[in-house]
Amino acid sequence: MQKRTVQRGRPAGTTTYEPEPASAFGKAVRAARLEQGIAQEELASLAEIERSHMGKIERGEHMPTLALILKIAIALKISAADLMVATESNLRAASKLRT
Repeated sequence: MQKRTVQRGRPAGTTTYEPEPASAFGKAVRAARLEQGIAQEELASLAEIERSHMGKIERGEHMPTLALILKIAIALKISAADLMVATESNLRAASKLRT
């Protein structure tokens, strides 16, 4: 019997991007930013990321890492938990629209 090798990481061609949670998180970030009257460029600067990357996050085109979520929450001066609550609320609202 031949020994199988185990490869680390995700299989080739797989991704962690899921459009619904990415979009819901982006809407939560955008709402918090607009509520505070902060420009997208300013928020990106405060979070120490590129403005174009922030735009992709807000449009739901990018699934941020935990580290990035924490940076954004700190820049917005809110807890990451509050961002997640808003994200979950956006997900529930989107699922109601689909049914």
